[in-house]
Amino acid sequence: MGQLTVRQLELFSALPRYGTLSEAAAALHISESGLSQAVSEVERIVGQQLCVRRKAKGLQLTPAGQYFAHRARHLVDEVSSLVGDLAATRGEITGPIRVGCYVGFAATVLPPVLAHFAGAHPKAKVGVRVGGDDELLPSLADGTLDFAVLYDMFLPSDLNKRVVYETEVMAVLPADHRLADRISVALHELAEEPLVLLDSAPSTANTHRIFAEQGVQPTVGTAVPTIDLVRALVGRGVGYGLLMSRPNSPDTTSEGRPLVTRPLTPRAGRTSVVATWPRHMTLSPRAQVFLDHLVHSLSRAGEPSHQHSDAPDPTSAKATP
Repeated sequence: MGQLTVRQLELFSALPRYGTLSEAAAALHISESGLSQAVSEVERIVGQQLCVRRKAKGLQLTPAGQYFAHRARHLVDEVSSLVGDLAATRGEITGPIRVGCYVGFAATVLPPVLAHFAGAHPKAKVGVRVGGDDELLPSLADGTLDFAVLYDMFLPSDLNKRVVYETEVMAVLPADHRLADRISVALHELAEEPLVLLDSAPSTANTHRIFAEQGVQPTVGTAVPTIDLVRALVGRGVGYGLLMSRPNSPDTTSEGRPLVTRPLTPRAGRTSVVATWPRHMTLSPRAQVFLDHLVHSLSRAGEPSHQHSDAPDPTSAKATP
């Protein structure tokens, strides 16, 4: 029996992402014949058929091939981690860092952080997965992610947490709104105006909870599924919005129309955005360096007075201790 190489494991572990051998070969920067030979050699070494290659039907892994690809990916990641960790002991950050980020704030919070980190550590390879808690928490549990950046709401108790920045619900108003020059606004002052509601679970229920806690009945004018649509409609004067504060959010809509954000009186939905990972796992040195960079970059920018807006998805209720 021959010996498997890391390159063979790397090639085979990537196969589930592609429908044909030619697609896989192009993405992996290898000739199709070279990839076919590598797959055949792996099958010879393990003594099983791992995939079915038919021109008409593309590439299909057998159950054994799916299992092998999954295990191979973990082994390749472990090798990369070992190399990266040894480099970190010399003060050099290299290798993969896998980070999850809540979809509501990823597009505005992460770009400057990633750009600055890439400049400081060009040999590090940061991969980002964007999604909701239901997608990111399982990836934490199975080790696919080093850590995830989430709202500190309804998280499992078996997670480590580190605060990245504080956040709260803000009123989002057109720049020419009658209350735009106020330092803060009260919900009862907005109640008769149309609310542009972010209509996504659990945003809708949590937004209504804020009103209920303050004894105010909202006038819902329009319900839309994305933050950008809320901001765009507010910028056009359709109504006002209630969104979570966040760093690096622009003062204009995607159409270039100006917005202002104001805290509520009394304050509402105050919580934290946290980096979190399983308690039984230890962050790799390079993941720790990236987390330190993330916190340093966002902690001051995340103060509500310097923030703009994001979705109140899981945080419109009081944060858990």
